[in-house]
Amino acid sequence: MDRLRQRADFLAVANGARVNSPAFVLQSRGRDDSGPIRIGFTVTKKNGNAPERNRIRRRLRELVKRLDPVSMQPHHDYVLVGRRDALSRGFATMLDDLRIAFAKPARHTHKGRGPKTDGQRTDGLKPGPAPATSRKPD
Repeated sequence: MDRLRQRADFLAVANGARVNSPAFVLQSRGRDDSGPIRIGFTVTKKNGNAPERNRIRRRLRELVKRLDPVSMQPHHDYVLVGRRDALSRGFATMLDDLRIAFAKPARHTHKGRGPKTDGQRTDGLKPGPAPATSRKPD
């Protein structure tokens, strides 16, 4: 099992399937090559200061070490996104959550990243002229 290290790999997995848990989100994506299973870990800044984020990341890494690799699908990339509950949740409970996440059929999502191609507005408003300004003549 290898680690994901490059940002492009993390972004590719982010557009794949995901399974939510109180302590983490498991994102997954199948690959076409015959390489090994790769896994990445990430914790955002909204989850606390640096020592707390590092503790969450260490707990997630230890979960994966204790998990049987047979439960993971071959030729897949996985990303575990840590949540703040990972600090207070019991380790055995988190391990059960991870086993369930790998066994559960994942919910596929696609994040729309970019402008719509049909020219429609996404905020529900009709296009119109720009508002006039109340500027005094010189």
